[in-house]
Amino acid sequence: MFPGGMNPKQMQGMMRQMGIKTTPINAKEVIIRTDGKEIIVKNPQVTEVDMKGMKTYQVMGDIEERERQVFDEEDIEMVMQQTGKGRSDAEAALKKHDGDIAAAILELQE
Repeated sequence: MFPGGMNPKQMQGMMRQMGIKTTPINAKEVIIRTDGKEIIVKNPQVTEVDMKGMKTYQVMGDIEERERQVFDEEDIEMVMQQTGKGRSDAEAALKKHDGDIAAAILELQE
């Protein structure tokens, strides 16, 4: 039950009258990238709220945070191709060598 004894259908009707439209979005995962980290929302419930042309998104779900990858996808792919190693090994080697592709490849080939 909503505040004031209003049921969800009444609330939706009032929102439509005020020009507010909500639309559920069938999202699989939501990723928010900042300068230093990624916030991953697993099993998200995402709602688009359109208020007279201004769209906002409400996101709820299971939150996971991780340090943001700072390497180009091309760098990771190159290390993986040259060494035959997986993504996590390539990323770890790049991180250890501050993005130095050659050093990462040499380490993984040893």
